Amino acid sequence: MTDMTQNQPKTGYARYLPLVAIAAVAAVGFFTLRDYLSFDTLRDNREALVAFRDQHYLATVAVFMLAYVAIVAFSLPGATLATLTGGFLFATFPGALFNVTAATLGAIALFLAARWGLGERLAARMETGEGVVKRIKDGIDENQWSMLFLIRLVPAVPFFVANLVPALVGVPLSRFAVSTFLGIIPGGVVYTSVGAGLGDVFERGETPDLGIIFEPQILLPILGLCALAALPIVIKAVRGKKGL
Repeated sequence: MTDMTQNQPKTGYARYLPLVAIAAVAAVGFFTLRDYLSFDTLRDNREALVAFRDQHYLATVAVFMLAYVAIVAFSLPGATLATLTGGFLFATFPGALFNVTAATLGAIALFLAARWGLGERLAARMETGEGVVKRIKDGIDENQWSMLFLIRLVPAVPFFVANLVPALVGVPLSRFAVSTFLGIIPGGVVYTSVGAGLGDVFERGETPDLGIIFEPQILLPILGLCALAALPIVIKAVRGKKGL
């Protein structure tokens, strides 16, 4: 009896270990890696990277994707640089496929850590709660697909926030994975194509224009997708059904 009682707190605290590990690695990475995961680092090492890719293509793909997964899973600085690197090394295609796949896997890892540590308990409390909290939970449940695609498509929503929020409101893993993969394709393709043109940028001694996603010809189609994702929510609201 005594041993079982002593083990229960450990079991309870164990669920927080993945989140604690992610927070610790993210903090250390922010202060130690931000000077290395930079555009200058890519520019200075571009010849070595291209040479290694040409000699060991599959190994380069594997190492690149593992690094990208780790960057996303641990919320390390350098996700944008990783996307550019994918385009630089592997062209727009299959670079965009590698980028989107790795980003999705990293997002799933963070999602699972958050859901295991906080999400299941918080979702259960929201489900059994009353008042405003319960209405918010019900609203998200009724419009899960729309909300999941919206937070992926809207450029203003930070990527790590879009990974954590669904875990805290009980979104199924399958929906999260599908909406993440499909939802980040537009932005992923844009930044991968920018990375694919880095060779010319390096030769001119310039830096890539990362604000390209806010150019009208890029932003307007993405906003159109956002409107399409929000359409079911609007229709429910117009019909007088319970929405957000």
